[in-house]
Amino acid sequence: MARGPKYKVPRRRRREGKTNYYKRYVMVKSGKKIRAVVRKTNQYFIVQIIEFAPQGDKTLVGVHSKTLFKLGWKGDPNNTPAAYLTGLLAGLKARKLGIKYAVPDIGLHRPVPGARVFAAIKGLRDAGIEVPASEEVLPSEDRIRGEHIAKYAELLASQDPERFKRQFSRVLARGLDPRELPKHFDEVKERIIKEFGS
Repeated sequence: MARGPKYKVPRRRRREGKTNYYKRYVMVKSGKKIRAVVRKTNQYFIVQIIEFAPQGDKTLVGVHSKTLFKLGWKGDPNNTPAAYLTGLLAGLKARKLGIKYAVPDIGLHRPVPGARVFAAIKGLRDAGIEVPASEEVLPSEDRIRGEHIAKYAELLASQDPERFKRQFSRVLARGLDPRELPKHFDEVKERIIKEFGS
């Protein structure tokens, strides 16, 4: 009698690294319908507020870090400050829809303390959305403002100006000196709160 293989092929979205079905099952079973979904690509951040529905999930709010460029952001769209600002913007939009609570969903990203996905969650929390997360995993305020990037840029500029220009070429082309990133972050944050916080 012929026998088939003894292994089980994972579902397509699990193979593609898009969905952790066990985590999803646990979230659905918890009874909380709203998820704060944070995803990062090689270049951008995406923060969505999604509602579970039997016929298919509904996206209530979706913010892409490319949106920050329209609000005056000149830094990289995938660093820690950009992740925070994307989360903050998504949170302010969600508040306008009356959303106050969301279950964090970081997908297949490893939950490393201080990671960029947690910067986005801190942005959601600062916007007034209750997203359960331990204080230990959230990045510090200086990392969120990009002070570590500014210090590194300062060091690189003094030691190797050519490498500084190469490494920060995109940011410099947008008209931002990376050493001024914390100040620029504060300006963009204030603009987002002023425009979407009322």
